[in-house]
Formats: sequence, structure tokens, C-alpha cells
Amino acid sequence: MCQKLLADARLYAFLLECDKEMAAEAKAAGCECGGVLHVADFPRKARGGPANLGPEHDRRLSFCCNQDGCRGRVTPPSVRFLGRKVYLGAVVVRVSAMLNGPTRRRVAELRELLGISERTLRRWSAWWRATFAATPFWKAAAGRFAPPAPTIDALPHSLLERFGGDARDHLVAALRFLSPITITRSMCDMTA
Repeated sequence: MCQKLLADARLYAFLLECDKEMAAEAKAAGCECGGVLHVADFPRKARGGPANLGPEHDRRLSFCCNQDGCRGRVTPPSVRFLGRKVYLGAVVVRVSAMLNGPTRRRVAELRELLGISERTLRRWSAWWRATFAATPFWKAAAGRFAPPAPTIDALPHSLLERFGGDARDHLVAALRFLSPITITRSMCDMTA
């Protein structure tokens, strides 16, 4: 099921449309200084998606203020990219959720399907349980779930379970929920 979902180009097309909607809202709001925002997308070489994704999937939507003296960058939240991680957000969330510790068989399957090493899988597991769980974002957001809150030891699986629908719906809802961490480094260090 996981492989089928992550190989579906329609999922990534939908996520791109979600990003475009959030980008349109950010552009309409303009810069804090009152300036007009111009397109200033930047390249991302995201890994893990289907081979048939077009070049538009390798761009992080962003803007730059037109006012001299400001020239500030405004990068809206994203459901496609999970901070600075090189793998697509859908891959990081879904693959991390299916792991109860990477077994040799799972690692071999994931390496074959997505090119993910055992070291990367272990780093993602540690990131969810230590780095992400300690962020101000998670501490505030976890309380918004009806008891019991998603358990840290089972993140992100316990987070996905909190959303309704099928596996695709769970994943999209979780990516929307996580989108605030894609724009503010102080909320969550995404370098791991």
C-alpha cells in the first residue's frame, strides 16, 4: 500500500496544487513592509517521488519583496517539502510511519523502491522521536488532539492515525498539519 501511494503521480500533483494555493495566499498578503511580492522560486532536488514528475515539482514556491531596502523573502508553507530534508515530505512521513524499526527486509525494499539507506531511515526515526517531539510546534500542537494525544514513540504513525479517511487522506492531512514547520527554522530544526 505504501509503495503504491508514494508512486502515484496524482498525489504529488495534488500536493503541488495545495502549495500553489498557500503561495497565492502569501502573495496576496504582500510583504510586511507593504511591498509587492514577486516570484522568486528556488530549485529543490527532491528525492523519492515517481520518475514521471515534471520539472515544476523541483521548485520551492517563494517570493521576494520589490521594495528597495527590504527585498525580504517570503516563503509560504509547503506540503511537498519537509523543511530542508532532501526527500519529499510525503516520503519522509509515510515511510517513517511504516517503520517499527528498520528491518533488513524493509531497508532492502525501501532502498530498491526509493533509494533510501538504512542510515537515513534511522536518522528519520530519531528525528521524529527526539528533535521533532521537542519542538515548540509539536508541544503546542499535540494538545489540540483529543485524548489520548499521538504518542511520541510511535511518531509519525500515531499522528497519521489521528486523521480520517484512507491512507492518502491521512497523509495529506498530516502534511497540511506539518506545513507550519516548513517555514520557521526556530520552530523546528529540519536539518537532520
